[in-house]
Amino acid sequence: MVTKDHANISIRRQCRLLGLCRGALYYKQRDVSETNAALMRRIDELYTKYPFLGYRKLAVMLQANARRVLRLMRCMSLQAIYRKPNTSKPHPEHRVYPYLLKRLPVIRPNQVWAADITYIRLMRGWCYLVAILDWYSRYVVAWRLSANMESGFCVEALEEALIHGTPDIHNTDQGTQFTAQVFVDVLTANGVKISMDGRGSYQDNIFTERLWRSVKYEEMYLKEYVTLEQAQAALAEYFRFYNHERPHQALDYRTPEQVHFALARPAPVDMMDNCALRLRSGDALNAQLPTYPPAQPQPSVVL
Repeated sequence: MVTKDHANISIRRQCRLLGLCRGALYYKQRDVSETNAALMRRIDELYTKYPFLGYRKLAVMLQANARRVLRLMRCMSLQAIYRKPNTSKPHPEHRVYPYLLKRLPVIRPNQVWAADITYIRLMRGWCYLVAILDWYSRYVVAWRLSANMESGFCVEALEEALIHGTPDIHNTDQGTQFTAQVFVDVLTANGVKISMDGRGSYQDNIFTERLWRSVKYEEMYLKEYVTLEQAQAALAEYFRFYNHERPHQALDYRTPEQVHFALARPAPVDMMDNCALRLRSGDALNAQLPTYPPAQPQPSVVL
């Protein structure tokens, strides 16, 4: 927008016409210092464990300057979770959809999907992770990693997820990535109902919050990602383990894969076990065996 070698208009004049600060034109972004990077890691760990703590209490626990903690939390877009009036503001030009999951019984896979974004730390900086989760089975249908917060990586994850199935309802928060028209158009084109959390209501999407806790404590905090590519490879291995091997207490110690695909592959019925169960309850044996319609009398044929 600003042409530094313009023949007639000086840089000062161009900045004034565009409403830009001239100092920002010459600013070059610096890498995060090692001290700040270490402090941001500790802030992220404590925030994940105690998301209700504000910057003052975190500063006391970290024995750090409160203003510094507040500044770093703003850089990380972290804020204490509590009920607050009119603080979650979506893009003013984007439509916000109502929350459809209140008192809704979720009884099968692909009934409700939910998506959310979290921060993944690197040695110098951060990247962003989006995941689409099936509420019933906790199965991660798709995920993407990105170096920025544009909506493109969220759309890519959604399009990949829709290859494997189509939910009745898709729920997100009111972030601009999910209210963007390009994201909404993919859902409406596939006949999916759109649901969005209430403002400040983190419990509306509690299952994805629980997923982030698992990802960070079981994978991210145990390792040090240097590059985005390294984080991509490590998270790919973790989500494979999460979906196919990791037993979940809430799922009666089954894996998300077993629960998610249970309806598609029903377990075979053992007829002998079924008979033994019925006999113990006092039923007759012939009540357990397949029954057929009685034979019909055949008409006689006169030769």
